[in-house]
Amino acid sequence: MVQKFCWIPQIIHLKGINILAANGFVPLLQPEMPSAELSSEVEAVIFRSGAFSCSMMEQLPHLKVIAVHGVGTDGIDILSATQKGIVILNTPEKNTRSVAEHAIALLFALNKKLVASDSAVRENRYQTFKYEGGLREIFGTTLGIVGFGATGKTTAALAKALGMTVLVHSSKSANEIEQAGLTKVEDLPALLRKCDAVSLHIPATPATRHLINAEALSLMPEHAFLINTSRGDLIDETALLSALKNNQIAGAALDVFQHEPLPADDPLLSAPNLIVTPHTAASTKQALINMATATAEGIIRVTEGQLPVSLVNPQVWERRRR
Repeated sequence: MVQKFCWIPQIIHLKGINILAANGFVPLLQPEMPSAELSSEVEAVIFRSGAFSCSMMEQLPHLKVIAVHGVGTDGIDILSATQKGIVILNTPEKNTRSVAEHAIALLFALNKKLVASDSAVRENRYQTFKYEGGLREIFGTTLGIVGFGATGKTTAALAKALGMTVLVHSSKSANEIEQAGLTKVEDLPALLRKCDAVSLHIPATPATRHLINAEALSLMPEHAFLINTSRGDLIDETALLSALKNNQIAGAALDVFQHEPLPADDPLLSAPNLIVTPHTAASTKQALINMATATAEGIIRVTEGQLPVSLVNPQVWERRRR
């Protein structure tokens, strides 16, 4: 009996692995490309991060489906996959709450100087730091949300519940945003000027690359914070480093970077008032279970000839590999 393999280069929750195994797949858990012997038997891949290039696809001649463990597909050569008849699916809204909570956690960390406070205690600066001041309440401040998809909406709702004024810059209609009790700002520069903090929730595309550049940062108030839990390409990191070193803005918190993993000697890490986390916004237990389950179930659907719940390249479906 010919075995069918699912290559899983980055670890996923055991629940997803068990679903695959129960449906006749052999999970291939390894970071490196499958051997030449196994590559012809790989029918599916669960992809979490990094790059999935055309040359990688060519090494997997019977690959039928790439299941994205998350939402972002910017690392995948979608055009090549579509040309080769490979289905791409993702798992939207499976990590929404997790990412939104992370954005709010970073907002708290910036306003309350939590990282600096921890260091002060450990470095015997307890009394000195205590009387320095500079900590802020969140209630009554203004948060700008850039992007009003599922995560942007949830982050906005959490901020509103905390007593923040929430302004939204999005392609969504003013009516939809106003129904959520929020205010739409058509012009991004206007939003940047008005907000005490700005949180990014849009995908990485050629149009959004370096959306937050030196010019955009110059529009933000000196006391403002910038938060990014979406995609690293949205921010010009060189410009952000300069803005933080020159006190143009008060601080930033990033869960995503232009190059991941971020090298320990990256110049960005020399910036003052910068909080960084290793792309863990979507890594809560609940989100990992949700995404692993959705990717495994999506793979089963595709290989059984059923349309997946979230198909990234719908034009491939009728001529997909079978």
